[in-house]
Amino acid sequence: MKLYDTELTSALLLGTAQYLSPAILCEAIRASGCEVITVSLRREATDGAGTQFWDMLRETGMRVLPNTAGCHSAQEAVTTARMAREVFGTDWIKLEVIGHADTLQPDVFALVEAAGALARDGFKVFPYTTDDLIVGERLLEAGCEVLMPWGAPIGSGQGLRNPDALRAMRAHFPTVPLIVDAGVGRPSDAAQAMELGMDGVLLNTAVAKAGDPVGMARAMALAVQAGRAGHLADPMERRDMAVPSTPVLGLAELM
Repeated sequence: MKLYDTELTSALLLGTAQYLSPAILCEAIRASGCEVITVSLRREATDGAGTQFWDMLRETGMRVLPNTAGCHSAQEAVTTARMAREVFGTDWIKLEVIGHADTLQPDVFALVEAAGALARDGFKVFPYTTDDLIVGERLLEAGCEVLMPWGAPIGSGQGLRNPDALRAMRAHFPTVPLIVDAGVGRPSDAAQAMELGMDGVLLNTAVAKAGDPVGMARAMALAVQAGRAGHLADPMERRDMAVPSTPVLGLAELM
């Protein structure tokens, strides 16, 4: 998977929030085999131990993808992104502009506005968006080279609520990296996303809130690999009726 100018060997991206302890987080990162982790600037800026947390993440050797979580306007997101660039020393930014408090659905109008402003400012934008094709086109026109459609509301663990829409995105944007972001709750969800032809999966709560976060991180890594392998193997089409695997021709006839 190539994201902007960076090639990655792992299709799994991992969030760093909600873990019971920094030690568990570090173990989960290692178990996942990921190369990119997301970090919320807002959480680090308000946490007295933010500097220590950032130092710990830097020691993992992972590439950091800061996000604008919690922003509800284009201007707020742009300001947060610029602060994140100073704090984390990267021009990568996961752009979130929330439009609905209950579902955490993106405000797609403000999202496109913020994406354009950040792209013009030299950012490499990773937009958290819906599975709408027109919104995807507008984001690409604004300067994005990656799209991150949701599978379901953030933190819900509902899996892929509209796989047909994701399949349509894959067909409509055949050369654009697509990363399912939000809603993945189980390894089967991650595998399904990859079977649909997605290039990657970004998840957080599914691992952080599992009974065994390290074990779940490992399971998600295997699921992503299996789903990708399944997609490349060209799965059989679904059928409306049963088709016998043993031919009827040549069976003995009882008189």
